[in-house]
Amino acid sequence: MDALDIEVRVKTRHLPDHLPSDSTQYAFAYHITIENKSNVTVQLINRYWRITDANGKTSEVQGAGVVGKQPILKSGESFDYTSGAVIDTPVGSMEGYYEMEQEDGVRFRVPIAVFRLAIPSILH
Repeated sequence: MDALDIEVRVKTRHLPDHLPSDSTQYAFAYHITIENKSNVTVQLINRYWRITDANGKTSEVQGAGVVGKQPILKSGESFDYTSGAVIDTPVGSMEGYYEMEQEDGVRFRVPIAVFRLAIPSILH
């Protein structure tokens, strides 16, 4: 099984109304689609994220599943979810991986390339 057979697509958006108006932080949502392009059934077991703000401050998030679920994806199926991150700067990034498990118990990691968190007016 090749991790490339699992496709991960990410869309992000700034949530300006998510924090109190006097907050010095920035909230972002990320919508993820995970698609199983392999011919075997897999289950998402764990996730790992490294979140970095523009000052280089990093935080790590890891744990079982995503949004309280450990979805099982048969060949050709996909799973969508939305979650969020709060950082101290108007621009930042996230990267990480999903740990997946095949039906035979073999586990593998699906890397998630760096994606940007940015308020719309900040980057041109």
